[in-house]
Amino acid sequence: MKMNRAEQQEGDWIGEICLATCKICILVFVIIFIVLPLIFKFSFALQKGILFLTFITYPPNLDLKRPEKSGLYATRNFYITYRDQEEDIDVDIAVWHVLPNDLVRRFGRELQMDEATLANVTAPEEMRSELDKVSNKDASKYHEIEKILARDGLNLEDDDTRRELFEASLKATTNDIVLYLHGNSASRGASHRVDLYKLLRSLNYHVITLDYRGYGDSANLSPTERGVVYDSLAVYQYITSVSKNPVYLWGHSLGTGVATHLLSLLTDMSMPGPRALVLESPFNNIREEICAHPFSKLYRHLPWFDYTISKPMYANELRFESDQHIAEFRQPVLILHAEDDHVVPFHLGYKLYRTALDTRGKSWGPVEFHRFERTSHYGHRYICRAPNLPEIVIRFFRTYRDEQY
Repeated sequence: MKMNRAEQQEGDWIGEICLATCKICILVFVIIFIVLPLIFKFSFALQKGILFLTFITYPPNLDLKRPEKSGLYATRNFYITYRDQEEDIDVDIAVWHVLPNDLVRRFGRELQMDEATLANVTAPEEMRSELDKVSNKDASKYHEIEKILARDGLNLEDDDTRRELFEASLKATTNDIVLYLHGNSASRGASHRVDLYKLLRSLNYHVITLDYRGYGDSANLSPTERGVVYDSLAVYQYITSVSKNPVYLWGHSLGTGVATHLLSLLTDMSMPGPRALVLESPFNNIREEICAHPFSKLYRHLPWFDYTISKPMYANELRFESDQHIAEFRQPVLILHAEDDHVVPFHLGYKLYRTALDTRGKSWGPVEFHRFERTSHYGHRYICRAPNLPEIVIRFFRTYRDEQY
């Protein structure tokens, strides 16, 4: 039976639609799975953008110059400028220094703290008496701070006065110091980071945190692995130039790669390093992390993934090889990882732990691993909410406070 003219036209029209749809599908496939990976391969700027995510900022309209807007009382905002010799430029690094709670309680009135805030300046209840006993053991350590606060016409809004007061607190007291290195995206003011600062200050540690170049209100420069490591080095050198108290390094996510690289660098430079290192939600190297990251789900099984994604980043020195660096310094290491971490999967942190056990010297500082159960729902950012974290941190820091490796 012959088709009539209308049926033939309809068949031709359907065929044309199918052909056009196939062409569009092929074009989309070529763009998404071939063109975009090739652009990534040859664009160093795109590689850095995807890795560091400096274009993602939250919370919106955050005033980083005023830490109190983020709920951080008795906190100094300041800037460290250093010369990047390799790039031959001056780099401004934005820093927060968060005072420990024992200082805030002692000098709350002089620091112009209101009663409502002071009422909440405390440590976890089960550790309060022990921490207070330690902080009140030697009142003479507060004399230099008292001298500054007793001056006539004291103006705590004056930058020079705040610098003098906060640096005196680093010099004069015996409180240990935590240098915190954050992960990619946002700034030092991100809420989950502020939650950790609050926890550490409640345990009577000074907390010093920075934004690398390209983040927050630090220098508007495109970050690189070498660049962010040297930014961290500049802040570490500032701390050690002011205080002789023990310093602990704490890295989170991408910051764990910065932290291990920094410790390796300090070893190469024969400089005294921090007493111990905490790695929160770490990966073993950027090559395996980008394969496991949710962003790579569409691409990781492509036969040219390694050629267009992994190898170009390695060629451009975007490596963050913690599995290599962890075998290049002697300090004790504490690894914290949640089983339900979907950004940096749990198995990468555990793999780093196993690598450390296999490659570090027998006489070096030990490596500890703490897993947090999937049912706790801490994910990638909220291990700071774990009820047992204060006990883990205090025990680890106290164990290695006076050890030298």
